[in-house]
Amino acid sequence: MRALLIILRLGIKEIYSLARDPVLMGLIIYTFSVSVYTVADGVETELRDAAIAIVDEDDSVLSHRLRGAFLPPYFKPPAIIGIADVDKVLDSGSYTFVLDIPANFEMDVQRGRLPAVQLNVDATAMTIAGNGAGYISSIVNQEVARFMSRAEPDAGAAAALQIRVKYNPNLEAVWFNAVMEVVNNIIVMAVILSGAAVIREREHGTIEHLLVMPVTAVEIMISKIWANGLVIVTAALLSLELVVHRGLGVPLTGSIPLFALGASVFLFSVTALGVMLSTFTRSMPQFALLSIPVIVVLHLLSGSQTPLESMPKTLQWIMQLSPATHFVRFSQAVIYRDAPITVIWPELAIMFVIGCLFFMMALSRFRIAMGTR
Repeated sequence: MRALLIILRLGIKEIYSLARDPVLMGLIIYTFSVSVYTVADGVETELRDAAIAIVDEDDSVLSHRLRGAFLPPYFKPPAIIGIADVDKVLDSGSYTFVLDIPANFEMDVQRGRLPAVQLNVDATAMTIAGNGAGYISSIVNQEVARFMSRAEPDAGAAAALQIRVKYNPNLEAVWFNAVMEVVNNIIVMAVILSGAAVIREREHGTIEHLLVMPVTAVEIMISKIWANGLVIVTAALLSLELVVHRGLGVPLTGSIPLFALGASVFLFSVTALGVMLSTFTRSMPQFALLSIPVIVVLHLLSGSQTPLESMPKTLQWIMQLSPATHFVRFSQAVIYRDAPITVIWPELAIMFVIGCLFFMMALSRFRIAMGTR
């Protein structure tokens, strides 16, 4: 009971200290409000308002059908340019796609000669380029099929493909980006706040006060972990409700209490990692420089930005040691698919085991750095 009271009081002291730090408080508020909203609403991964130009060397009925097939919201109204202007508009970045319809295209199609339509793509816009090329190919094939059959392209087909999209029926990028941005911000803030808590004690000179008190390193570490974890979980839940659900209109079909449980287990491991990183530094600038590569790896290779399955096999195995990888899986299963605890308990167990390992390593480093027991 004495140890629990010490941990409780030290944690409350930590929350008071954080509340009196306007920079960190401003960072927390910005990270879980403005940052989530602007990234989720501003980053587009699907094709929208793509700039396309068309070189019509055929000037036939079929080529005019193709010119009129590129419609909003996927494409801006296509511009008609000459063949000599293709390189110029691509070099200037004016258009992402330039479609070249060759001469005698309609006649060759009618005679079954399989003419080729050239699509020039500015691949510096990587996401749009990949998605857009698929859209344009589909549009060209459909229009040619309609022209030849004078009917719908699937008329008389032996089989039809019916697509049913679950969890995000309209394929809205904001639904994915919003929740993943909250998850990513939890990762970032967990490392920053826990490490800053130790650095702040050292810079303000209060660490000496703690060392002469009848408290142990375990009690100091646990108090900082639960206090900063509580702040981050509270901020994340408020962000999900106020920014993601109400502000962006993203439906939260999963269990929020279950998500809070998983976030708490995850924060146990990542805040311990932040404390361990802080023991290698003497000031906030040093801690920031040390934590940047760690945060970048946790952020980019956790599976929140790109699928883990597309990474090299060796890297996939290495990232299984990262709690962020399991937290992203947990979050996607709970928030998007409303998975019960009977399905996602392995991710919780793995995060807890990794957290215990991080805690033991951080405790060892903390004792050495602080010269305490």
